[in-house]
Amino acid sequence: MFAAILICGASAFTSCTDDNTDNPIEPIDNLAEKIIGKWITADRNGEPISTNMKQVINFVSSTEAYCSSSMDNTTNYSAIWKHHSSFDVAISGNVVTLTEQNTGEGVKVKDELDIIAISDTELTAVSKVVLFEKDEEKFSAGKIVRMVKVTADYSKEILGTWEGHVTSNQDEYGDGKDHRWEYKADGSYVYYDKDGNNWVASTNTLNEFFIDGTLLCSRWVNNGTEFREWWDVEIANDVMKWTALRHKSDGTSYTASFEMKKVK
Repeated sequence: MFAAILICGASAFTSCTDDNTDNPIEPIDNLAEKIIGKWITADRNGEPISTNMKQVINFVSSTEAYCSSSMDNTTNYSAIWKHHSSFDVAISGNVVTLTEQNTGEGVKVKDELDIIAISDTELTAVSKVVLFEKDEEKFSAGKIVRMVKVTADYSKEILGTWEGHVTSNQDEYGDGKDHRWEYKADGSYVYYDKDGNNWVASTNTLNEFFIDGTLLCSRWVNNGTEFREWWDVEIANDVMKWTALRHKSDGTSYTASFEMKKVK
């Protein structure tokens, strides 16, 4: 569920205090105003997080937020697929509490962001995350998280057909050949392989995507197995660039990249 995404911050730390002193951190002026905007996770405990662990939180007011993230079930958490999931927001001192509204899935998330510092471009917080399933606490964790504010939103620019190929030495699915992606307004897409001079649509099913700010998430089913991809996106002058930080099972990491042009 969505709890997995909100692990980007958190600890069992619930009061706004300095770990090295008994003195409380000074209250942040105008926090309810400064928090407004779209934030995407960047670091956890000082380490860059992989793109598939990223989440987007859009504070539209001091009482309401929308969150987006995708996660497969290869982690220790349940598979999630959330685009603009609704959260109630409450602010008390430096603590911003997000509580997921009823999803109809019997699972809710509560995240307490204890803001350490916030500027026009980034925030740092200690976050306590709790997952409730049928009102029973199932998961709680915490770490320090850094989030950056994003102003770009490519939800309209991505619509259409794009052609390109992998530009990095490594990628989970990239084969170095040109491919096409046709992104539709209903949240579906068509993936094409090239056969000679002809573009042939894949036989994959599901084929869903969403883009929130600069985070692109997609999923598809091939021969009964679901696959997912996650990318940080930049679009300008009908050129789309994808980058993603991937972590391998052996603990190493690499950055994958794609580049494509809009063809129609």
